[in-house]
Amino acid sequence: MALDTDAPLNSLGLPKPPAETRVVVAMSGGVDSSVVAAHLAAEGYDVVGVTLQLYDHGAALAKKGACCAGIDIHDARRVAEERGFPHYVLDYENIFKDAVIDEFADSYLAGATPVPCIRCNEKVKFKDLLETAKDLEADCMATGHYIQRKMGPNGPELHSAADPTRDQSYFLFSTTPEQLDFLRFPLGHLPGKAATRAMAADYGLAVADKPDSQDICFVPNGDYASVIEKLRPGAAEPGEIVHADGRVLGSHEGVIHYTIGQRRGLGIGGLSEPLYVVKLDVDKKQVVVGPKELLATRVIPVREINWLGDEPFDSRPEWHLSVKVRSTRPPREAIVRPTSPTTAEVELLTPEEGVSPGQACVFYETEGTRIFGGGWIWRGA
Repeated sequence: MALDTDAPLNSLGLPKPPAETRVVVAMSGGVDSSVVAAHLAAEGYDVVGVTLQLYDHGAALAKKGACCAGIDIHDARRVAEERGFPHYVLDYENIFKDAVIDEFADSYLAGATPVPCIRCNEKVKFKDLLETAKDLEADCMATGHYIQRKMGPNGPELHSAADPTRDQSYFLFSTTPEQLDFLRFPLGHLPGKAATRAMAADYGLAVADKPDSQDICFVPNGDYASVIEKLRPGAAEPGEIVHADGRVLGSHEGVIHYTIGQRRGLGIGGLSEPLYVVKLDVDKKQVVVGPKELLATRVIPVREINWLGDEPFDSRPEWHLSVKVRSTRPPREAIVRPTSPTTAEVELLTPEEGVSPGQACVFYETEGTRIFGGGWIWRGA
């Protein structure tokens, strides 16, 4: 259907009346996406709710009190019924296992610290689900993520959420320009989560007080190692805990039980200095520990870069940006030097501790809110 480009823009930036604008809302069953769906329905949009069944919680890890996929699907369906729009549940278990869970396990076994939520957005939600939304003849797809989409002189741009404590830009850096054309993030401008819960209460949603999910969805109790052992039986092979100077300090039950920067739970007490995990050597089955200063990293190799700038990434020898190397850390100033259209060497102006392969390195405007994409940290050639 052709758009009337002279028509006034609706609240989603499309030149059509809301009633003629179909919006697929990705509904997780939580308060954020429920509010998005209820709000758009109240504005008169042709809303279609879609919930993805990504995994069988019983097959992942049964835990008393954990949110399970069945409850989340029920909550999403209930919102759709009460607000009067259709709701579909799509079985994406095989896609999710292949694209997210298996890579998570293999990455961990390779000594990296993966971020499966990014891969889920990249390979499932903003890929397969987005295509499904187009198959449903939607004009756009809306999610409950806290991030902003703003129109710039060269098209839509990605910006941090208004509330920095809720900002999810680290997990959405791999959103492509083409996906950004189709996506909408109605919550990104809100001052905080309290405003979202207030909207949920105003709409009478039963999920208004539903707790936020804290862990990776298929690791409901935060015990990554037990999930990996279930996915890859026999993966946790014992080995040595070795000091960076070569001394053998003890033994371990598997590299998968450790992460870069870890200090507690090493099982090597009685030492005069605090030691941290500084390297995981999977081939030698060694956990290498050392003093804190060995964690400091200044130069980071990054690959699989998704660039959201207005000029080609490799059109300049260097970009002066700020970067985030972990979701919980603030952006730090850096010089990003492209080595190809999708790889770079990132030099931090102030060294960071605990930089780990498998984490994302996300690029930010130093004086502003724009996100310029990012890539994946690896060990380098």
